[in-house]
Amino acid sequence: MGADGTVAHLWRYPVSSLAGQPMPELLIRPDGVEGDRIYGLFDVASGIVAAPDRNPAKWGQAPRIRTRLSGEAGLEVEIPGGGWLAAPAAQSDRAISDYLGFEVSLRPYLDDGPQPADGSTTGPRYQKAPVHLLTTASLARLKALHPAADCDPRRFRPGILIDMPEVEGAFPESEWLGRRIAIGEVELAVAAPCRRCGFTIIAQEGIEEDAEILRTVVRNNRHNFGVYCTVERPGKVAPGAQLHFL
Repeated sequence: MGADGTVAHLWRYPVSSLAGQPMPELLIRPDGVEGDRIYGLFDVASGIVAAPDRNPAKWGQAPRIRTRLSGEAGLEVEIPGGGWLAAPAAQSDRAISDYLGFEVSLRPYLDDGPQPADGSTTGPRYQKAPVHLLTTASLARLKALHPAADCDPRRFRPGILIDMPEVEGAFPESEWLGRRIAIGEVELAVAAPCRRCGFTIIAQEGIEEDAEILRTVVRNNRHNFGVYCTVERPGKVAPGAQLHFL
């Protein structure tokens, strides 16, 4: 039985709203991708977490800041034109603040339990979906509808990009809701469409701003592009792993 798709690329996003980290494999736990969106970037004056989709004038440069996690160094961030800095730390907070033009602080998220009085951790501004999946077929459909678009998958911030043939006239994963899929040793349930926001418009490293991207998705797929999945069986996923419907 042939595969329905193949893993092309993997990412995780150690700091929500900042650039992602390409991965040679993902460890998917019952609650989602290990190391994904475990930190937030906060406006010190207001205590509000970065929201490029809601306030691009203020936070629009944040997605250009690169992030990575490693077992040896922990979290590191890189400002455009600078080197990697350990984070959270006073030096990295100063560098990001200077880059954005106002005082910010990186803080770990704390989903449960009491919040420290000093504000060093905080609950996330949204309940993150465990796994975000996108297909090259949907990218091809978007390109067909908006030929001038730069459909770089990084614009849409998936965790897993599945390579599969284009389906004429369709964004195929939008039709998978309620289905179960296996990717290598991992099993996922396709739980919800990914409703797109202004984040898809703003420029990122090597990606130009494009408002028509979002307009095209709104007009042709009811605001949705890609899907969110819950984890039925945890495990590891690597490029080349095959996707099968269960």
